[in-house]
Amino acid sequence: MEQPASPARQSQEALNGEMKAAARVTIIGMILDAVLGVIKVIGGVLFHSQALVVDGVHSFTDVASDLLVLGVMRVSRQEPDEDHPYGHQRIETFGTLLLGSILIAVGAALGWEYLIRLFEGGADQVPEWPVLVAAGLSVAGKEWIYHYTRRVGQAIRSDLIIANAWHSRTDAFSSVVVLASTAGAMLGWVWLDLLAAVVIALIIIHIGWKFTWDSVKELVDTGLSVEDTEMLKSIARETDGVRHVHELRSRRMGHDILLDVHLVVRPEISVSEGHQIGMRVVSGMRDTLDNIRDINFHIDAENDEDEMPTSEALPSRQDVLQTLTRHFGELPVDSRIRLHYLRNQVHLELFFDSPDKTGGITSEQVRETLSGYPWFGSVRVWIGED
Repeated sequence: MEQPASPARQSQEALNGEMKAAARVTIIGMILDAVLGVIKVIGGVLFHSQALVVDGVHSFTDVASDLLVLGVMRVSRQEPDEDHPYGHQRIETFGTLLLGSILIAVGAALGWEYLIRLFEGGADQVPEWPVLVAAGLSVAGKEWIYHYTRRVGQAIRSDLIIANAWHSRTDAFSSVVVLASTAGAMLGWVWLDLLAAVVIALIIIHIGWKFTWDSVKELVDTGLSVEDTEMLKSIARETDGVRHVHELRSRRMGHDILLDVHLVVRPEISVSEGHQIGMRVVSGMRDTLDNIRDINFHIDAENDEDEMPTSEALPSRQDVLQTLTRHFGELPVDSRIRLHYLRNQVHLELFFDSPDKTGGITSEQVRETLSGYPWFGSVRVWIGED
């Protein structure tokens, strides 16, 4: 019988599938961008439309971004390794940052050139009707590739692919501007062609800034919104066994969310019960946000956010055992000790299987003997029955 694939293999197969899907849609978009870029640049030169030329340059920046996406996706979809235990998604974030920077630079250069020409009165040729055809083809083609690319980006949870989809849509927007400006220029407002070129450049700058700023916020570990953070805290608070929630911290890695949360539970419960409560919180949060990649939860026995946290300088278990041995001799072999570190003191629980196995130790004796130690808080002695 065929054995199911291991989780690691399944994860890598999923990453490979995502990479193939991203590569396929990006190559299709790149071919379309190259064809449209050639048509618009040549058409703009031959039929006297500066706006169409800038729109063609915009299409060629799409080709450059597509090449960047292909390279970045190949690296960012690698499985986690020893040097990158959380994966390589931040490379995708860096790629988006680079893409945005390129768009800003290209848009600024084109915008400045055509703004100067507009003020100098450089518009003296009326665009011809083939410009309208080229712009119309661009609108139709870029709107189609936008929807296709965005759908794939959402399916594989890739901000870079989604960003590239919006880059394609800006090309469609700029082609709409070309259509409007060309129609106006043909009606007598020749200067509209240069103005449209400047507007398209500003569109390129705007989209580039959005990509860049979003990437910078992710790289500096900007957390989730206040609304999402409060929603996750509410889920934790409503989980049975949770007394309080504090220090919920979040950050993004690509499309994924990483969380750290401190959960306050009753101090007398077992470690395993505390862990089980934490797992129920994790399950509730994942049901609410499906792009949470990792949740690290810390179980607290007291709320050290509003009160002075318990000092790490308190005696260890070994130190407490040595103190008890010094005063009461060796404890019975079948006795057990549970320690609670609360409110900067150590609270003891001693368990004996039966009355004849206590070695004569009583809670009053322990309390009286240890009362002089500043770390001592309380003691309880539990005795089972034969």
